[in-house]
Amino acid sequence: MDGNVKWVNEEKILRTIASLEKNNMNGYIVSNKEELISQIISLTNEGEKVSCGGSMSLAETGVMDLLRSGRYNFLDRAKEGLSVEDIDRIYRECFFADTYFSSSNAITEDGELYNVDGNGNRVAALLFGPKKVIIVAGVNKIVKNLDEAIKRNREIAAPANAKRLNKSTPCTKIGYCMDCKSPEKICREYTVIKSQKDKNRIHVIFLNDNIGY
Repeated sequence: MDGNVKWVNEEKILRTIASLEKNNMNGYIVSNKEELISQIISLTNEGEKVSCGGSMSLAETGVMDLLRSGRYNFLDRAKEGLSVEDIDRIYRECFFADTYFSSSNAITEDGELYNVDGNGNRVAALLFGPKKVIIVAGVNKIVKNLDEAIKRNREIAAPANAKRLNKSTPCTKIGYCMDCKSPEKICREYTVIKSQKDKNRIHVIFLNDNIGY
């Protein structure tokens, strides 16, 4: 990444972190994947129960590898050999995790977390349940306000994720949201986290790079 663009992005991240802090959430900036993993290790304890929402950001940055490394008691719903009942149990057990990992569909410069879900498990865990939430996000997730967050989800995050999941929805054909009524739609639950009661619950780690959808 060009040094001048990197500086512009860093300033954007720092503004967003300042807003998150005002909203009783915590923000961090890291320069590379190694720093990201170190930051996560500093925020968690070995052996604690962890889980995650579906996320390309976690996969691209090596966070999923860390979760599966044996350092944690990982509630992994993608583990081979699980039955439908096993997966359903893991979905529910996630609410009792020590730490829940996710990304965010968009994060505003006002320090708000905007997310859209198809199953509801991810946004539900962000709102309540796990003692701690760690959000991993690239600078590409930062938008000016909630209007831009909605636009970003409709034009980037939703169609890209629907394509990744091989959904038969209009957005996978034309590349943007059509407010469809498809039984396979992944945009069903919409949430905005504007603030937290517990200062130590939500931690947002920004990587100064473009990652995820």
